[in-house]
Amino acid sequence: MISAILTDIEGTISPIAFVKETLFPYARRHLSDYLQKHQNSKAVREIILETGNIIGNTLTLEKAVPVLTRWIDEDKKYTPLKTLQGLIWEQGFRNNIFTSQIYSDSLKKLQEWKNDGIPVYVYSSGSIFAQNLFFKYSNVGDISSVFDGYFDTTTGSKKEKSSYQKIAEKITVKEPNILFLSDIAEELDAAAEAGMKTILVNREEKKITGNHKSFSSFENIDLISL
Repeated sequence: MISAILTDIEGTISPIAFVKETLFPYARRHLSDYLQKHQNSKAVREIILETGNIIGNTLTLEKAVPVLTRWIDEDKKYTPLKTLQGLIWEQGFRNNIFTSQIYSDSLKKLQEWKNDGIPVYVYSSGSIFAQNLFFKYSNVGDISSVFDGYFDTTTGSKKEKSSYQKIAEKITVKEPNILFLSDIAEELDAAAEAGMKTILVNREEKKITGNHKSFSSFENIDLISL
């Protein structure tokens, strides 16, 4: 029996295009200016320090800019980058420059599960701060009340079994009673290895391999059949 839902964001409950074509370019354009403006803040100092630790070098602000910019271009999931992106996106969300895009079928089903007493959690490579912004400033309004908690890369890589074990422990639900939804097979593999139920959200109905159940829409997901 499914007692909790854990879901990815990009490609699962929100279009990949919004993240790739709107959020990433916005962060890239404003990255240098944001770091310069907030260079004395604790958050920025920690971002630069952690970036240097990852590449094994001590960085100045000026040297950190091209590294972080390259990571955006390469879609790296490093925590300091994800923290910085969230901080930059805050300006865009709060100033109504953009609003996050949510698939109507996913929202309807998540609300349905929540109303049935099943808690819904998010696990995304985006920072928890960014996730909160994402759901507060959406094309369908503030939907943050749908979610019971958020997890990001500070928990661990989404492609590692241990990350899902940590989440299960944190929400105090046994792994076999958690359903994880994602569009990335490697993430689902890790969740399944941890013992979770999994569903591949395959919106473009691409040819897939693996043992995960696949659906192109949340509408077709039936928890009882899992």
